[in-house]
Amino acid sequence: METIQLNIQGMTCNGCVNSVKNVLQKTPGVTGVEVSLEQNRATVTYDPVQADPAQLKTAVEDAGYGVV
Repeated sequence: METIQLNIQGMTCNGCVNSVKNVLQKTPGVTGVEVSLEQNRATVTYDPVQADPAQLKTAVEDAGYGVV
């Protein structure tokens, strides 16, 4: 398992946090997600055999948020 932190742009409320968390949890290979509105950050634990950082970034962007 590997862990990555994604800096998220565009989150303004807990609904945004839940949206980002849900889309990341649905990504194959993701085993854990923590999202912080205050830090604008998602910490994702994933299996590198099934997922990679580019897939995680795309999932967040497809949900309407930015990743920097």
